[in-house]
Amino acid sequence: MNNRILVWSITAALAGFLFGFDTVVISGADKKLQLLWGSSDAFHGAIVMAMALWGTVVGAIFGGIPTNKWGRKNTLILIGILYTISAIGSGLANDPWTFAVFRFIGGLGVGASTIAAPAYISEIAPAKDRGRLVALYQFNIVFGILVAFLSNYLLSGTSENDWRWMMGVEAFPALIYTILMFNVPKSPRWLISKLRIDEAKKVLEIINPESDVEKLMFEIKEENNRDLPGENIFMKKYRFPLTLAFLMAMFNQLSGINAFLYYAPRIFQEAGLGESTALLSSIGIGIINLVFTLLGVFLIDKLGRKQLMLIGSFGYIISLSLVAMAFFLGWTGMAVPIFLFLFIAAHAIGQGAVIWVFISEIFPNHLRATGQSFGSTTHWLLAAIIPALIPTLFSTIGAGVVFMFFAIMMVFQLVFVIFMMPETKGVPLEELSKILIKKT
Repeated sequence: MNNRILVWSITAALAGFLFGFDTVVISGADKKLQLLWGSSDAFHGAIVMAMALWGTVVGAIFGGIPTNKWGRKNTLILIGILYTISAIGSGLANDPWTFAVFRFIGGLGVGASTIAAPAYISEIAPAKDRGRLVALYQFNIVFGILVAFLSNYLLSGTSENDWRWMMGVEAFPALIYTILMFNVPKSPRWLISKLRIDEAKKVLEIINPESDVEKLMFEIKEENNRDLPGENIFMKKYRFPLTLAFLMAMFNQLSGINAFLYYAPRIFQEAGLGESTALLSSIGIGIINLVFTLLGVFLIDKLGRKQLMLIGSFGYIISLSLVAMAFFLGWTGMAVPIFLFLFIAAHAIGQGAVIWVFISEIFPNHLRATGQSFGSTTHWLLAAIIPALIPTLFSTIGAGVVFMFFAIMMVFQLVFVIFMMPETKGVPLEELSKILIKKT
């Protein structure tokens, strides 16, 4: 693999590290903030905890606009700035509404990054390596999650306002990432769409030194020529890739993954673990997530996207059913953490490794950012709604019913994977576009 492509991919994928860190760092401050501000379960869940996710929804809805207009690179730089502002502001906030505003700003960065980063990496990656390179984004997400859990554990109890350090420390990696992004080139496919042919040619000669660059540029131009006035992803001919993106994103969240990551310490305490043990178990979750994501990154271009989704679906069904039984039957101690470790492993090797790769592949070049925006918006709308309901659902219907619902949803995901999901590994983007559009 071209070393420069690897470095550029890793740099862009660091947006995922900030995504993962930002998403779960609040789990360490969860109960402390509710106690500090005396919030009800409903207010705490919907405003304090979920405001970043609502920002993510907005970022996902509108993130395709700067990604198309200003380019993938410039959008990723802007995302780094948003993360930095959010971290500093959240750490300094003195009331729940100010805190929520700055968390919303960070959410904008998360939502936009799920569009710009996978799009950028997929457009500079060779077809044979595209899966694992785009999956570096997911690897960085889980690495960020692990570091956030570890950071929360180390900072917990260091002072009366330890939550401020938990939230504010993200500013340091955010600033470093922003600076690094200035050193990557612009996407050649985006440059060609803007008729900046000479710039695109220089990048393509680095990316594909052994291929016929003129032929590749012709194929990319031909693909872009399909961009007819008024064309959009909701046209009949794009119905199949649109449906794939919707179902992939929907099932990702109906597994309960974000609800669990946001409330891991609370769930462990519900299962009878003490606060310190709950935080330590959260670190275990981060390690399992990282190890199995690495396995997914290794396998995604070998076994393919569909095979990983099959493995993950079976793992989801087994683990979520066991978690539900543990709550129904009152099993305490380490039973629930062990079952949830299995759940995280199933997610990491399946949906976690596949979702951003798959959605970045299935739309044509000129509609990629818009298509990803649709898939990402679906993902984040559910990611905002479900965690916001968790405190109330746990206190009303109980954790067992919630996890059983997630298990049933994963049975439907298995049906989707078996009968509908196509395999995309190793197929050039332009060729893949033609195949999926013909499906309509």
